[in-house]
Amino acid sequence: MIKNVTLGQYFPGDSIIHRLDPRMKLLLVIAVIVLIFMADTLVGNLVVLAFLFLTILLSRVNAILVLRGLKPLWFVITLMFVLNTFFYSGGTELFSFWVLRVTEEGLHNAIRLAVRLIYLITATTMLTLTTSPIALTDGLERLMAPLKVVRFPVHELAMMMTIAMRFIPTLLEETDKIMKAQTARGAEFDSGNVIRRATGMVPLLVPLFVSAFRRADELAFAMESRCYHGGEGRTRMKILHMRYPDIISAAVVAGLIVFAAMGY
Repeated sequence: MIKNVTLGQYFPGDSIIHRLDPRMKLLLVIAVIVLIFMADTLVGNLVVLAFLFLTILLSRVNAILVLRGLKPLWFVITLMFVLNTFFYSGGTELFSFWVLRVTEEGLHNAIRLAVRLIYLITATTMLTLTTSPIALTDGLERLMAPLKVVRFPVHELAMMMTIAMRFIPTLLEETDKIMKAQTARGAEFDSGNVIRRATGMVPLLVPLFVSAFRRADELAFAMESRCYHGGEGRTRMKILHMRYPDIISAAVVAGLIVFAAMGY
């Protein structure tokens, strides 16, 4: 399951999606999230699905890699679907069993929330798969640049967010190694009751936290040895520029939002 997490991973490429300005990609992801919550009809959801599918095709990222990122969250999606299906108050009853009651509105609401969650995960996964951590840092910093007027630590915040996202795959890989090592020593993580499973996680969490703090210390030492002083006097090797594909992408997403706002 751990290897299936794709959030934070970057898939190198030279597609039109990879070449989009990171500032525009961040804004487009926010706009797509708004679009996902605005689409309430079947046509609207099909349009969002077609847009995400087209994005995957244009990015040349393996669709299996994107779908694999949903696998660790199927339990959350299923749980939310079940809770909204059987415990939705009000609506036209379809059938009931014991304390469980299924209504037409509850079923529709459960499907809508599950689909939205899948869309959200897919959109954010595509952002990290097609944008390098350095580009994300530059994009975040440039978007938050107006906050420097009020002495907000824009560069430091962008750096921390990007480092945290970048280290997600590293920590997951470390977790997988520790689990295999502890399993070889007789540890059990998937057997027993809830209390026993929670107790069995201690041999995993302790070395994981030690490894995380060690990596953080090594990273801080490496940055200090390279005379890192935050955003003060920092220059960029690549200057960000908005191009025609960025404008076209923004126009397409804006058109979809208007389409969803009209109730389609």
